[in-house]
Amino acid sequence: MAEWDLTSRMGQYLDRHLVFPLLEFLSVKELYDEKQMLKGKLDLLSNTNMVDFAMDVHKNLYPDKDVPQTLKDKRTDVVSQLKYLQSETELITKIFEDPEVIRQVQSSRDGRQLFEFLSKEFGFQSKMIDTLYNFAKFQYECGNYSGAAEYLYFVRVLLLSTDKNFLDALWGKLASEILMQNWETALDDLTKLKEIIDGNTFGSALQNLQQRTWLIHWSLFVFFNHPKGRDLIIDMFLYQPLYLNAIQTTCPHILRYLTTAVITNKSRRRVVLKDLVKVIQQESYTYKDPITEFVECLYVNFDFDGAQQKLRECEEVLVNDFFLVACLEDFIENARLLIFETFCRIHECISIRMLAEKLNMTEEEAERWIVNLIRNARLDAKIDSKLGHVVMGTQAISPYQQVIEKTKTLAFKSQMLAMNIEKKLGLKTDSTNTWGPE
Repeated sequence: MAEWDLTSRMGQYLDRHLVFPLLEFLSVKELYDEKQMLKGKLDLLSNTNMVDFAMDVHKNLYPDKDVPQTLKDKRTDVVSQLKYLQSETELITKIFEDPEVIRQVQSSRDGRQLFEFLSKEFGFQSKMIDTLYNFAKFQYECGNYSGAAEYLYFVRVLLLSTDKNFLDALWGKLASEILMQNWETALDDLTKLKEIIDGNTFGSALQNLQQRTWLIHWSLFVFFNHPKGRDLIIDMFLYQPLYLNAIQTTCPHILRYLTTAVITNKSRRRVVLKDLVKVIQQESYTYKDPITEFVECLYVNFDFDGAQQKLRECEEVLVNDFFLVACLEDFIENARLLIFETFCRIHECISIRMLAEKLNMTEEEAERWIVNLIRNARLDAKIDSKLGHVVMGTQAISPYQQVIEKTKTLAFKSQMLAMNIEKKLGLKTDSTNTWGPE
């Protein structure tokens, strides 16, 4: 199912280090030729300091060839530069290991005030921030993400928002936390970065759009791993106009992830589906895949056969998508429920055999599934096993019954109205009992 693979599109908006997990996933899935995958990895590694990794990939790609001298020379240069940067930052790291400094960093909300404290107590200089930033970036390029995150934390606290390295430090910190799979911290960093971008006054509209597009793609790592992610992705992608506009303008393929989040979100799905369908319809001319088409078949065309076919294709898409593979079971379960609910709004009595076909299940599986829905009070229905039917509990009310329901309280209302009129008339004629002075 390489035709639905979005890695090449996604890679345009990701740091090269964030692309590696996607390539590793594709290698496991064997969607592409392994040699091509190895060449892609080697190309990505060419602009990093992960020389040992590059050597391993080269050996796998060319087992009968020696490692190029250029890689050996680069390794020597990297080791030499690492030693130099370690010596340059030795004094700085000692300062940040001081317990009082750690306490000040954790409690301080004003970077300038913290800088003045460090300058007064430890002789800290502004050029030391740049040195620390360069060392953090070098650590990141070497694949030492924990070291990079630690130093970038200090850099982020000390730098002014107007500094040329400030925004890059935020991006680097977020990438490091994602690659270490620290999802709680990554969400905090994502939120801070979003606030900076949304309040940005230093860039053009085009630059802001680019920043938001990158943030949308990086956020997928967090949203599909954090427990609250499927709520947060809906709030950000569907209900924040700046981000919805970015998706519609530059990356409509993100609708795949928004749609999956909505379908698998049991608590909010009914409320947001209408808004999602509207967006999918608007963008259907620029982007379609089985997941968005499933929603279109079900809620725009009411094409149950088409929805059934798309659901089969959705399984293939989900199982081969790095971000969505963990959603497979939830998606299929909830998609079947959506088909069933929509079908039930149209029909009062449904054949289990026909339902099983619509849901890509056997008759036995479909019957067990419906029994579980009834048992868990998610469905008001009963099963007629002899006829093989599901009979819905909410029967349509006949016009005759509707008339009775609407008129049965008229007598009581008329009586109350008459009593109120009599009471008012009585108050006007009886004025012998009054309060207050004569």
